Amino acid sequence: MRRVVAILLLCLFFSCGFIKAPQQKVTTIDVPGSGRCLFLYTEGIKRNIIDNDTLQARNLFLKALEVDSTYAPAHYELAANILYEQPSKAIRHARRAVELDSTNRWYLQLYGQALLVGRRYVEALPVFEKLVRTERNPDHYRLLAALYEQDRRPFSAIAILDSAERQFGLNPYLGEMKRRLLLSTRQFDKALDEAKKMVEAIPYAPENHIALGEVYALMKRDSLAEISLRRAVQTDSTSIAAWAALGEFYHQKGDMGAYFDATYRLVNLENLPVADKIDIFRQLTANRTFYQENYHRIDILATMLHNRNPENREVMELFAEHLIRSGKLNEALALYKAQVGRADADRESYTAVMEIESYLGHADSVSLYLHKALVRFPEDAELYIRRGHLHLLDKEYDKAIKGYCEALKHAGNDTLRSTIWGYIGDTYHQQAIRGEEVVIEGAFGTRSANKVERKNMERCYDCYTKALTLHADNAGVLNNYAYFLSLEERDLERALTMAERAISLTENNPTYLDTKAWILHKLGRNDEAKRAMRQAISLDRTNSADLQLHYGDILAALGERFMAEVYWRKALDNGYDKGSIEQRLNRLKQKK
Repeated sequence: MRRVVAILLLCLFFSCGFIKAPQQKVTTIDVPGSGRCLFLYTEGIKRNIIDNDTLQARNLFLKALEVDSTYAPAHYELAANILYEQPSKAIRHARRAVELDSTNRWYLQLYGQALLVGRRYVEALPVFEKLVRTERNPDHYRLLAALYEQDRRPFSAIAILDSAERQFGLNPYLGEMKRRLLLSTRQFDKALDEAKKMVEAIPYAPENHIALGEVYALMKRDSLAEISLRRAVQTDSTSIAAWAALGEFYHQKGDMGAYFDATYRLVNLENLPVADKIDIFRQLTANRTFYQENYHRIDILATMLHNRNPENREVMELFAEHLIRSGKLNEALALYKAQVGRADADRESYTAVMEIESYLGHADSVSLYLHKALVRFPEDAELYIRRGHLHLLDKEYDKAIKGYCEALKHAGNDTLRSTIWGYIGDTYHQQAIRGEEVVIEGAFGTRSANKVERKNMERCYDCYTKALTLHADNAGVLNNYAYFLSLEERDLERALTMAERAISLTENNPTYLDTKAWILHKLGRNDEAKRAMRQAISLDRTNSADLQLHYGDILAALGERFMAEVYWRKALDNGYDKGSIEQRLNRLKQKK
C-alpha cells in the first residue's frame, strides 16, 4: 500500500508543472566576481531555454556557483536541471536555494518536488505544510494529503482535503481522493455523501455515477448500486469504465447472464483497444468450468471479436484456440490454412496446420505442409526435427536419422543440439529393438555390423554421450540412458546416478521415478525400489501398464505375492502383453 501511495505521489507531482523561472528580479551583489557570476548564470538560462542544451546549461550554473556559492538562482536552476537524473544532488541544491532565500515560494516548491522525486517523503511533509499555509494552490493540498496518507495519518489527509474544498469548491481529483480515504477508514456514510455531491455537481460525468454505485455496493445496497452503475452507462454508452464496472458488479453478485451482457457490450466498444479485448476474453475462458457452462455466450463473443478484427494475428489465434477447445477442428484448420496461404505466413501457422492434420490422421497432408514450411523456412532446425519424427513414426529409421542430422546443421545452440542427439539415440534404440541395422553417411561415418542389435545399442549410447557432453542436464537423455543400461544390467551404479539427476531436474515425473526404482530393483535394493515405485504409481495419471508391471515385479521380489498379482493384472487390463503376464503368474504359482 505504501508503495502504491508513493507512486501516486510521483504521478501527482509530475502533472503539476512546478518548474518555473523564479518570479523575482535578480540583483547582483556588489562583491568581487559578482558580475562574472551573473554572466554565467544568464548564459546558462539562454542555453537551457533558447538552445535546449541542458548539459551546457548545467556546466554554466556550476561555474557560476564556483564564482559565488551563495547565488540562490543558480542553485535553483541547477536543481531543476538535474532533478530526474540526479535527485539527491538536486535536493541539496534546492535546499541551499531555500536557505539563501526562505521567502521565495518557487524555491520552496522545487525543494518539495525534489524531495518527492527522491522519495524522501518524511522530509517533504513539513515543506508542503508550509506551502499550504503560504500559497493558494489545490495541488499543494492534494500532495499534502497524499503525504499524510503515506505517513499513515488518513484523518489528517481527510482534514486537509476538507480545507481544500472550503477554499476551492468541489474538485473531482480531490473528491475522489477524499472518498477513497473515507472508505479506507470505514466512514461509509460520509463517503456516500461525497459521492452524491459529485453526482449532483457534475451529473454528466459517468465516473461520478460509477463512484456512487461502488460506494452503494460496499454498503450492500445492491439495488441502488445497480441503478447508479446503469446511469453511468446511460450517461455515456461508450464509457469503458462504466461497462467494466457494471459487469464487475454483476460478476460479484453471481448474475452471469447480466455479467456476460455487460462484458459483450464492453468488448463491442470501438474505443476499447484490441489488446484489452483479448485480455477480457482470456479471463472469461481461464476457468474451464465457467467456459463449459457459458460456452454458447463465449462462442458468440469469440465470433464477434474475430469478425471485427479479422487481420489481427492474436485474435485469429484466440478464435482458433476456441474452435479447437470446442471440437471444431476443421474450422480451426481452415483458419490456419488461410494464414499459411499469406505471403507473410509465420512458422507457427504451419506448425498448427501440421499438428491438427496429424491429430486427424491425415499423414499425407502433414508431409505436404511440412514440405511447404521447409521451402519457406529452409534454415529452421525445428522443421527438420519434425521431419525426423514423421519418418520415425513410419519406422523409416534411416530417413529419420537423416532428418535429425539435417537439423543438427541448423541448430543454433548446444541445448538444441543435445536434444537432437538424444532423438538420434532414441532412433538407434528403436532400430535395435527391431533387430535391423541403419547405415548412414554423415552421422558417424558409414557403419555396418554383424551383430546388428548390439551395434545399434552402442550407437545409441554414443549419441546419448554426445548429447550429455553438449548439455549435461538433458533430463530426457539421462533417463533413457539410465533405463536402457538397466535393461542390459550394466553400469548400474552409473545408471542410478543419471536417474537421480534426471529426477532432480524435473518435478514429480513418474517415468523418471520408475527408472530409478527399476535400477534399484536390478541392484537388489528392493525396499528402496518399492518406495520409489509407489511414488511413481501415485503420480501417474495414465494408468501406465509398464509402471504397474514393474511394481508387481518389485513386490514379487519382496515376497508380497498377493499385491504383485494385483498389479500384474492391472497391467494386463491396461494393455500389457498377455503372455508376459501369464509367465509371471505361472512362476508365482510354482513358487507357492
